[in-house]
Amino acid sequence: MQSNVNGAVGPEIYRRYLASVVQFHLAAAEACGLGATDYQALSLLDVDGPMTTGQLAERLGLSPSATTRAVDRLANAGLAERVPDDADRRRVLVRATGRQPEQLGEILGRVQAPIAAAITELTPAQRDGLTAYFTAATQAYREVTTGLNA
Repeated sequence: MQSNVNGAVGPEIYRRYLASVVQFHLAAAEACGLGATDYQALSLLDVDGPMTTGQLAERLGLSPSATTRAVDRLANAGLAERVPDDADRRRVLVRATGRQPEQLGEILGRVQAPIAAAITELTPAQRDGLTAYFTAATQAYREVTTGLNA
């Protein structure tokens, strides 16, 4: 990783990293026949578990109607489903079905394998630092995104 004299990570390497992550996921979505919104919605449902359409809309930064259309597309593709909330039968949750678009597992594996190999080369302290970074970055991005969408 490129760093300045004082050891700080330079902004260029960070921006290149983020751009490559976004570019990869846009290309993966297209290769699987999903739009970027549907791909992101499926990813959130898979990682965070069932949620209401309203909660998903907040996480995606979309209107409820746009999110409903995305959920409809995912449900029609068999990738997500609407289910009653066991805690409150009046509420409906959306959850991933566990099915993935064809090719997605292979596409993700092609990027996950070299990343996993690089992470296994890190010391335990470096892995702790990486975990701390991802935790802090996730929180920062979510908070700012929520503010932008308010």
